[in-house]
Amino acid sequence: MWYELGLTIFGQKIAYTELFGQVLALAVVFLAQRRSLLTWPVQLVSVALLFTVYLSAHLGGLATRQVVVGLIAVYGWYAWVKRRDPVFGVVVRKGSWRERLAVAGAFVVGTVAFALVLDWLHASWAPWPDAAIFVGTILAFSLQGLGLVEFWLVWLAVDAVGVPLQIQSGLYFSAFVYLIFAGLVIHGFWDWNRTARRLTQAAKSPL
Repeated sequence: MWYELGLTIFGQKIAYTELFGQVLALAVVFLAQRRSLLTWPVQLVSVALLFTVYLSAHLGGLATRQVVVGLIAVYGWYAWVKRRDPVFGVVVRKGSWRERLAVAGAFVVGTVAFALVLDWLHASWAPWPDAAIFVGTILAFSLQGLGLVEFWLVWLAVDAVGVPLQIQSGLYFSAFVYLIFAGLVIHGFWDWNRTARRLTQAAKSPL
């Protein structure tokens, strides 16, 4: 099939869909760190390519998440256009402790529920990590669309689960990209956190 076409690097076959899909996913992290509106259209192209990759790898959770992330990207694009600040760009903030607890609870409950669905449907050879990545990704992009700094921390959790799963699935380039993601996510968290503090201070300053 066309989506299986690719090249061989160090003895490992890498499909072009995986290569370009993950390269664009890396671009999304750079763009999100800079709060660029290009984050979202680039994300849409990436998920379209990666959908075919994970479907062929029998990872139903990761394939399904591409569809949902595409929908979230449309929302995020709209939200960022509406909430841009002329000085700071996209308005970002830290989540409250209640919001953080809600995110943690949603991650645990969502993972358990979706893993059971994947297992019941025989849609994934590794339903539990597959489900954790699906739920974590949805939460991360949802929080990103809302401008919450904590979305970077959710991405770290996704990377921690994703690297071994990609390796076991034979998607070595994707595993390598996930390692790069981890470093970019740490830097992105630092940058957004600094911006959130600056916005908070500006809001408290007298006119």
